[in-house]
Amino acid sequence: MAAPANHPIKSLEKTVAIIDVLKRRRSAHLREVADELELNKSTVHNHLSTLREHEYVIKDGDRYRLSLQFLHIGGVLRNEVDLYDAAKPKLDQLAEETGTLVTLATHERGLGVVLYRAKGDEAVEIDTHVGSQLTLHNSGLGKAILAHLPQSRVAEIVADRGLPATTENSITDEDELSEELGRIATQGYAFDDEENWRGLRCVAAPILTDENVVQGAISISVPKSQLATEEEQQRYVDEIRNTANLIELRHTYS
Repeated sequence: MAAPANHPIKSLEKTVAIIDVLKRRRSAHLREVADELELNKSTVHNHLSTLREHEYVIKDGDRYRLSLQFLHIGGVLRNEVDLYDAAKPKLDQLAEETGTLVTLATHERGLGVVLYRAKGDEAVEIDTHVGSQLTLHNSGLGKAILAHLPQSRVAEIVADRGLPATTENSITDEDELSEELGRIATQGYAFDDEENWRGLRCVAAPILTDENVVQGAISISVPKSQLATEEEQQRYVDEIRNTANLIELRHTYS
């Protein structure tokens, strides 16, 4: 997490807290926001009115919600990420050829951030979207990234974010995680064996620069039954590693 501000601006902190409530609830009454934040309604109303004036919040009847201004900002930021431009056509192709869900993520602030998802005809549905933030220790994408970060940075992330369990298969022990990351760094790919979603397995590969700096990772997600045999696993490993290599070349030379 970011270091605390030396001189935090209390009114701005309230605005950010209100945005977080609306993000989580999708929409809310004025009273609901005020009650959750333990603020008086007039204070919350002033903040919401200011956000409405600048078109970051919309009022539907007596409920408030975030506007698509935030989507516009996210789109601008994503288009500034060179990795997205390099990866998108290759992910579209891979999703079409395999019929699966293919995901691109980068990393920021010790979290994975989904930049793009491509869905084939038989793609599974999971609760992620562009902009979703993922803990790194319990997903194929995250472990592929962690395995190629300096050990000192991995230690910082674990200390900051912890190792929370999403399912019973999530890695929650630092020594076990270290061993897993060592294997991933050696073999060049990562598996997610129902560590984030029950019934779902993923295979992921990192996207590296010429200097071996990890920029992000890509993954294929399928029902666990589709990764039940060594032959099936190897097929998807070959697909994801080949696509990662093509993205690295495109990213380097475009």
